Amino acid sequence: MRTDGWLGVELRHLAALQAVAEEGSFGRAAEHLGYTQSAVSQQIQALERIVGQRLVERPGGPRRVSLTEAGELLLRHAEGIVARLQAAQADLAAFAEGSAGTLRVGTYQSVGARVLPRLLREFTDAWPSVSVQLTEWSDDGHLLQLVERGELDFSFVMLPVEEGPFEPVELMLDPHVLVVPADSELARRPKPPSLREVAGMPLIGNRLCRSVHQVETRLRDAGAEPQIVFRSDDNGTIQGLVAAGVGVALVPLLTVDTGHEGTAVLSLADVPPRRIGIAWHRDRYRSPAARAFVDLARDVCARVEAEQSGREAVAAA
Repeated sequence: MRTDGWLGVELRHLAALQAVAEEGSFGRAAEHLGYTQSAVSQQIQALERIVGQRLVERPGGPRRVSLTEAGELLLRHAEGIVARLQAAQADLAAFAEGSAGTLRVGTYQSVGARVLPRLLREFTDAWPSVSVQLTEWSDDGHLLQLVERGELDFSFVMLPVEEGPFEPVELMLDPHVLVVPADSELARRPKPPSLREVAGMPLIGNRLCRSVHQVETRLRDAGAEPQIVFRSDDNGTIQGLVAAGVGVALVPLLTVDTGHEGTAVLSLADVPPRRIGIAWHRDRYRSPAARAFVDLARDVCARVEAEQSGREAVAAA
C-alpha cells in the first residue's frame, strides 16, 4: 500500500477529528479549538481526501455529528499521536525550565562508593525527570579532559585542579588515615605511629590517587623513603591486603570500609587532608538542575564529612 499521500496528514487534521468526536458538532469543535466552523469542516474534508475514507457522519440539522467506523478507527491512532505531542510539549517545557534532561557526571571510586548513593537518591527524589549518567575513572585528570571536551557536565575532582577552563568548588575535606591489620601491635598502640615510622613500614599504595602520592612526597622531603610493596587502583584490594598482613596503607578515609573486621583505622594528625571538589566548564551554561545537583553535593558531603569526623575521633581515642 502506498503511503505517500498520508504524508499530507497534519496534526491539525487529527486534532479536528478528535474535537468533532468529543463535541458532537462542528460548531462546538471550532469553539474548543479556537477555529472557525468552516476551518474545522475544511480540515475534516482534507483528512478524508488524504485517507480515502469518509470519517464523519453529517446528519444535518440539530442532530449530533458522529464518526463512521473508519473515523473511529483513525481516532484511536489520532488520540495517541496528539497525546504523544502533548507529552513532548510538556517535556520540552520542563527542559526549558531546567527540571528535565540529563546530567553527565564524572566520578571516581571512593566518591562513587561513599557519596554518590546518598546524593543520587536525594537528587532523584527532588528532580525525578532528570536522569544522571555516571562516568567513573581512576584519574580525575582524565575526567577533567571530558569536562573540557563537553562530554561531561561536571566531575568530582581532587583539589586543586589542573590548569584549564574549569570552575571548581570545594565539597569536603577527607583526612588521611593509616589502615593496619586489626590484630597487629599497631592497632593496640595508645597513639598512632609517626610519619617517619610509617615510612619504614611495608606500604600498600594507591596507583593513581594524587593525594596519596603527595603524602609520599612529603615523606621523601622529610628524608624518609616510603617502602612501597604493592600498588593498586582498587580500594577493596588495598584493604584486603592490609587485613592479610601484607603491609599497611596510608590512604584517604573515604576510600576505607570502616566496618571491615580485618583492619583497624588509625588517625594521623600531622598529614593534611585530601580536598574533594566538583568542577565544571566555566564557559558553559549550567541548568537549574545542574546547580541543584552541585548544591546538594555540598550538603551531602558536609554530612559525610561530619560522620567521618566522628569516626576519626573514635579512631584517635
